[in-house]
Amino acid sequence: MAGGSSIDVLGQFELHPVIGGLGQALRLSQSPIYMAIAVCLVLAFLYYGMKPKAVVPGRFQAAAEICYEFVRNLAVDTIGPEGVAFFPFIFALFFFILAGNYLGLLPFSFTFTSHIAVTFALAMMVFLVAIIVSLKVQGLKFFAHFMPAGAPVALAPLLVPIEILSFLSRPVSLSIRLFANMVAGHVMFDIFASFVIMLAGLGFVGDVLAVGPLVINVALMGLELLVGVLQAYVFAILTCIYLREAVAH
Repeated sequence: MAGGSSIDVLGQFELHPVIGGLGQALRLSQSPIYMAIAVCLVLAFLYYGMKPKAVVPGRFQAAAEICYEFVRNLAVDTIGPEGVAFFPFIFALFFFILAGNYLGLLPFSFTFTSHIAVTFALAMMVFLVAIIVSLKVQGLKFFAHFMPAGAPVALAPLLVPIEILSFLSRPVSLSIRLFANMVAGHVMFDIFASFVIMLAGLGFVGDVLAVGPLVINVALMGLELLVGVLQAYVFAILTCIYLREAVAH
């Protein structure tokens, strides 16, 4: 408790109507609005970055080309030559998640990647794409992966359910990893920011003590900038690994 009011660190994740309301046909919360903003920012970055088409690129064009090459190399190096076909899908995933992570660091904004519904939907999309590709490339041989090679047939009733459970847990682990990291970072921001406000109201001594939480929050911002791109990279590379397994015989 501080000043008679509690610190609600989870209030920042609550959804509420931003456009429309009860009884209206169109109702949008912060989440879809910030998703649309993220998509528009990525498209604008690519459009204006590649628009000059200069032989000697400027800074903006060079940044767009570096991003393009980074994700393309990630797809091809991890999946193989077949990765070129999946490059647009992986590119869209990576920058959609990255934009969502970084948008949430702006004051008064909203982090849609901090909601398990969003991250689970992305993970399920990756999971279903990998299954469809597996069935298309491998056919019925895909189901042979649930019985480890060289294992005794007598252990099939034990091994097959374990392998199926492990396979089905992929979208769960993929979604929780991103969701949990985003929630944890923003909760820490809120907690230490609350410490700064509480201590600053205690006079000179409180102002001095408030420097500690303030410094920690600045360090947390740097850490969140790293975590934002790292989580987008982890999501993208795990997607590449799943697709690699799908196209490999």
